[in-house]
Amino acid sequence: MKRPPKAVLIALLVAGGVAGAWWYKTRHTGTGELVLQGNVEVRQVNLGFKVSGRIETLNVDEGDRVRTGQVLASLEKIYFQDTLAQMRGQSDQAEANYAKLKAGNRPEEIAEAKALVSEREATLTNAKIIRNRAEALLKTPAGSQKTVDDATAAERQADASLNSAREALRLQEIGFRKEDIALAKAQLDERQANLKTVERQLTDADLIAPSDGSVLSRVREVGAIVQAGETVYVLSLTSPVWVRTYVSEPDLGRTKPGMEVSVHTDTPGGKVYKGKVGFISTAAEFTPKTVETTELRTSLVYRIRVVVDGTADELRQGMPVTIDLKPSPERTPVASSTP
Repeated sequence: MKRPPKAVLIALLVAGGVAGAWWYKTRHTGTGELVLQGNVEVRQVNLGFKVSGRIETLNVDEGDRVRTGQVLASLEKIYFQDTLAQMRGQSDQAEANYAKLKAGNRPEEIAEAKALVSEREATLTNAKIIRNRAEALLKTPAGSQKTVDDATAAERQADASLNSAREALRLQEIGFRKEDIALAKAQLDERQANLKTVERQLTDADLIAPSDGSVLSRVREVGAIVQAGETVYVLSLTSPVWVRTYVSEPDLGRTKPGMEVSVHTDTPGGKVYKGKVGFISTAAEFTPKTVETTELRTSLVYRIRVVVDGTADELRQGMPVTIDLKPSPERTPVASSTP
């Protein structure tokens, strides 16, 4: 087979040397910094109402920037407000009933019961007098046994009425049963719980931004009837900004969480952002798990998350960026003690 010209071999060797120098320069600068390539992580969330209803307002559109706590959309609230008014009425009714049972009977009611007892006592006294007269007349030709029997029955009836009035007075003074008070308290707690549920539903009729971000898409329109959890907006989270990159296995020992880094884009003269290494994966990626040869072990890479400090409005999700790390000095190999 004919060998390639000597000039071609020299050119290939030079190209290989240039490529190797470029690779080393892109990973290590002259000051020992480690240069990595990465992307701004894509972080988004689908936003929807917690309750069902008809959309009344949509306050933002695609591309708008939103802040945490901002109202993005609202449902019609008339039904929630009517239910809330009903629950408040039922709660007030249960509260009044519980307060009544807990406080007991009014002094006026007790006084009325006492007056009834006095009245029944007077009636019984009069019935006894009538019976005594009837028995005395029975000894004379003017008396009769029927009159005595009627007077005795009236006395017994008056005595029974008096005992009934006395028991009613005792119940008035004791107040309501503990079981009735406990039942009224349970009913009040139930009504108040229902009231809080309706209040939360009314609050949930507003769609609130959970964090700062940008609206990627508006899925629904005004007038649409949506179910709970149905997506209305897709929000791109912009704070904090995370950058995903990878470090090779040989440089893993020189990288640790908390290291300060610099992040910049490909834009000439663009802003340089400061950040820190926030997470280093414990698992290697892009390498077959069953292969553990010495050659392939140096090709292992580990995912790193970089948290960019402050606001970085120019960093868009998915944008490629360059990360400059200043790692700890490489470890000096330990000399073997074996002679």
